[in-house]
Amino acid sequence: MEFEPLDQYLQRRKKLTEIEALGHLAHPHRFDWTHTPRQILGQFGDSTAEELSAKNIEVRVAGRVVALRPHGKAGFGHLAGDGEKLQFYVRLDVVGENAFKLFQLLDLGDIVGVSGHLFRTKTNELTVKVEKLQLLTKALLPPPEKWHGLTDTEIRYRRRYLDLIGNEKAREIFLRRAQIVRELRRFFDERGYVEVETPMMHPILGGATARPFVTHHNTLDMDLYLRIAPELYLKRLVVGGLDRVYEINRNFRNEGIDAIHQPEFTMLEFYQAYSDGPTLMDLTEELLRGLAEKVCSGRKVAFGEREIDFSRFERLSMRGAIRKFWPAEAGAAPSVEELAAKGGPRKVAARYNYFAKAKGVDAVESDENTSDGELIGELFETIAEQHLVQPTFIYDFPVEISPLAKRREDDPSLAERFELFIAGMEVANGFSELNDPDDQERRFREQVEKGGQEMPKEVDLDYIRALSHGLPPTAGEGIGIDRLVMLLTNSHAIREVILFPLLRHTAEADAAAAAGQETSLKPPDERSK
Repeated sequence: MEFEPLDQYLQRRKKLTEIEALGHLAHPHRFDWTHTPRQILGQFGDSTAEELSAKNIEVRVAGRVVALRPHGKAGFGHLAGDGEKLQFYVRLDVVGENAFKLFQLLDLGDIVGVSGHLFRTKTNELTVKVEKLQLLTKALLPPPEKWHGLTDTEIRYRRRYLDLIGNEKAREIFLRRAQIVRELRRFFDERGYVEVETPMMHPILGGATARPFVTHHNTLDMDLYLRIAPELYLKRLVVGGLDRVYEINRNFRNEGIDAIHQPEFTMLEFYQAYSDGPTLMDLTEELLRGLAEKVCSGRKVAFGEREIDFSRFERLSMRGAIRKFWPAEAGAAPSVEELAAKGGPRKVAARYNYFAKAKGVDAVESDENTSDGELIGELFETIAEQHLVQPTFIYDFPVEISPLAKRREDDPSLAERFELFIAGMEVANGFSELNDPDDQERRFREQVEKGGQEMPKEVDLDYIRALSHGLPPTAGEGIGIDRLVMLLTNSHAIREVILFPLLRHTAEADAAAAAGQETSLKPPDERSK
């Protein structure tokens, strides 16, 4: 018989009362285990029935009940723990009447501890013959979909604990994410970098162009911005003599949500003194090749129907990428000279938009205030970005969209900046850091004068002061860890690789809140207990 959640809850509470009446603790403090299910299967999985019998191996193991098969005065079950499942066998004449009644009162999802000896069944399955059975936690709600996993992706993200219980793929994603972060730390630690921590609440917006979250500190009576990037603080540390620094940081941007964007995300950001942008391109290739080999056992990684090859990295200028991916139906591709000429990008955008309107595809967005450099960025995003499947560095960004990067010595309209694209996603952004305090202050003031929700509201004069003390030639880069995890786990939505992504309130929750109702599963007369 199938029960609604409230019926399940009440039925399981009744069983818990019966279990307590047998003298068992509802919530014991500990269980002295000797092995996890994974350790038992790894250590004794190859042992024969004769070897197990001769060695008389005693184990104490705990886990969540994922299967129950009672058979009269005996029964089988499976425990899940540490990513593996282990069978256990309970007999009335071995555990005694009290413990066997406990076994009969168990439900799927309960957490138990069993003590006994290992043996093999007639079907040759490694099994614990239980001598002692202990309830560790009663699950008052049933597991998802009888352990076949959740199919509603919204519920999977909203109730990640259920997703992890019933979905081994989800568990593997987050174990691999942890491995990726460990390998990133190892890579930089081995190269003399120092891991640091910088503030998450900033008095002045800066370090990137993004719409911020704003909060208020009551005691200091001041507004603060949640960090959109740690860049300016990390470069202050390089000024202070920490020549190689990195931070694995949480950033917050009050912007849209889609398959590759979340308002709260994780970045790796690192800075290396006496270096430039091309140096970091080489370092990034080395980092990602090694990461693919360590995490995915090879340089070629499956991503959907494609294969990403981390042994090959292409490099294209931004203007060159526009030319390369210019659609043939739009006429002759613009020349580099046309893209570099004053007013040229606007003419090119108008020509492309004429084609886009006829074909019903996305046009290049701009207005009369959009600069030539900004139009180059828009042309690249519209025409080229989605075609960059294999690892590709895009370099030579216009200065107008690179306020923290050095100008090229031979072409001051371009910045020594690069971005790495893989599978159509921006994965990394780096540049030769601007260390001229006068030029930096001038660019900051241009940003403030331009205005807008994504621009700084004031110049960070303390950062200018820091530059005035002398920032050595420095290269810096940020790598999106969430997108990197997507690539190395074959995940196609950023919410798949973030344990608790931000989600909209459910209609049910909004309606309950508006009505002042509680959402507890307990009946109204039990909610105060």
